[in-house]
Amino acid sequence: MNADALPKALAARLAKLGIHAPFDLVLHLPLRYEDETRLTPLNAAPAGAPVLVEVRVARAEVVYRPRRQLVVHTQGDAGPLALRFFNFYPSQLKQFQRATASDLVVRAYGEVRNGWAGAEMAHPRYRIVHAGEPLSQSLTPVYPTTAGLAQATLRKLILNALEKLPLDDTLPQSVRERYALGPFDAAVRTLHLPPPGANIAGLAERTHPAWRRVKFDELLAQQLSMHLEHRARRARRAPSFPGDGALTRRFLAALPFRLTHAQERCLAEIRRDLGERHPMQRLLQGDVGSGKTILAAIGCLAAVDANWQAAVMAPTELLAEQHQRKFSEWLAPLGVRTAWLHGALARREKRAAIEAIESGEAQIAIGTHALFQQGVEFAQLGLAVVDEQHRFGVQQRLMLRKKGEAVKDGLVPHQLMMSATPIPRTLSMTYYADLEVSTIDEMPPGREPVKTRLVAGARRGEVLSRIREACRSGQQAYWICPLVEESDKLELQAALEAHAELKAELPELSVGLLHGRMAPPEKTEVMRDFAAGRIQLLVSTTVIEVGVDVPNASLMVIEHAERFGLAQLHQLRGRVGRGAAESVCILLYRHPLSEGARARLKVIFETTDGFEVARQDLLLRGPGEYLGERQSGAPLLRFADLERDQAIIGAAREAAAGLLEKHPGAARAHVERWLSARQDLGSA
Repeated sequence: MNADALPKALAARLAKLGIHAPFDLVLHLPLRYEDETRLTPLNAAPAGAPVLVEVRVARAEVVYRPRRQLVVHTQGDAGPLALRFFNFYPSQLKQFQRATASDLVVRAYGEVRNGWAGAEMAHPRYRIVHAGEPLSQSLTPVYPTTAGLAQATLRKLILNALEKLPLDDTLPQSVRERYALGPFDAAVRTLHLPPPGANIAGLAERTHPAWRRVKFDELLAQQLSMHLEHRARRARRAPSFPGDGALTRRFLAALPFRLTHAQERCLAEIRRDLGERHPMQRLLQGDVGSGKTILAAIGCLAAVDANWQAAVMAPTELLAEQHQRKFSEWLAPLGVRTAWLHGALARREKRAAIEAIESGEAQIAIGTHALFQQGVEFAQLGLAVVDEQHRFGVQQRLMLRKKGEAVKDGLVPHQLMMSATPIPRTLSMTYYADLEVSTIDEMPPGREPVKTRLVAGARRGEVLSRIREACRSGQQAYWICPLVEESDKLELQAALEAHAELKAELPELSVGLLHGRMAPPEKTEVMRDFAAGRIQLLVSTTVIEVGVDVPNASLMVIEHAERFGLAQLHQLRGRVGRGAAESVCILLYRHPLSEGARARLKVIFETTDGFEVARQDLLLRGPGEYLGERQSGAPLLRFADLERDQAIIGAAREAAAGLLEKHPGAARAHVERWLSARQDLGSA
């Protein structure tokens, strides 16, 4: 395929499928297969299964009952069969009429059903052929496609690629023998053109040896890509932070509590990386409330101790402000100067913050995505911290890192990413294999798990009584409004309506309102009033999902909980349970529940362990949805399955290290084959 020689419209449709280069056609594998290698007698056609039949046309006509349709009356070996087409072209009628007057037969593929006038097929795929014409010698592949791109066109392009392109093996014979892999060319030809008698079940379930070879190659390319990026990163130079400077020692000595063993272990890993001469690329993961932020603050102090700057980027203004408040509270007594930068700052304040960052007066810059916008320059950025990293696109994280590149002696900054959405082991072995991972798997002492209750919407009155009881006892509560088709306007409307209803239903309580469309000063004022106890019940959208820490809030109600994702439910639940009082999260749901909603509510009800929640979330949604915006240079897996193919994942990981060491040329050729058409963002 020469993209330049293709019509622009066809090239554009192929691009939608990720087909940009000729070899992409070879790797565009079938979704399923249809068996047109044998004819089935009409009286032997199984119910509910498509078959290929051969019939002669008796007559063809357009009828108008119950609606306009083309009906082709045919005669098969075991009786009549009607072919019905509700969408058809006038030329099709003429085509069947010509077949009536000549020695032609129709081979139709579809499901034989009993209609009101006898056996029929609705909208079959068909060919008009001469009697006795040979049948297909392979199963017919059905490919993923897009609007305007017919299966026949796609098949023709793929067959042409298989004929003309070299399908040399990128893996040495020794590797193929070690992992019991068949030749690459035989594997892809089998998948595109399965011969008669092929194991259809194995092909459909992707357990056939040909599928195993393709899955292995895909996983191997991903692992090799990660290894190569890891090597490239270690070849770059970064500033070295000893980690035991005066500011760091004073801060640790003044802490009013002891770090948990898990925090101490993770801190040691971070400090070790910061002391290296190549850039750190570490992910710090831990459940909601496990104490990640204080480790980030200590990492920032290590940079400041070494006369470098640090930046802390958060996805929302609310979370950025929370970090600004905590960092100021912790570090201002040490004389550390911070700057807070976000999109809603007044022009004068924004200019002052940017100047402080550029001059180096601000030793730690805290903000939203505004930190990497044009016009923001750092004097010498040594550490970039990205909180809730999965909420940022890859390009956004790269832009922040690049703010510090080549600022001083060609050194690049260290990067610490944080996530309260733990990464399941299968993902850390694949999509995050380029990162070092630190896990806080221990909660601070005294932190009790939040109790979760499932309550049907019809029992709303009981929930209101529970809120009254909690607030009378001096506690506070959240009421989280539902997501409505991911619409800010509709979500705002839901929040306003809930706020009005709850004020009327609970007149004795002080009811506040928080949503994403409020101006930052308004949000700040509402949160201060809630933190100070002046607001007893806070009605909010998911703007409080991360970064809100009010220990006196011990009750949360999530309205229409069936509309939320698992990770979001777990994050929201983590806003309570931060104080000494027993905390409860009530999931208020409405019937009827979809199968997916029922599964999510069951998981969140049965476990408070964020790692188990994340594992179940991956199983329910699959890696594509779970990863959101990571968009790594190693693409989301097209063929391998993270759960079913763990043995292949392990083999590919092992093979990657050996291939790079013993056959570096073959390793690069393999990556080029699989990933050349995709931008490599594995370093983000």
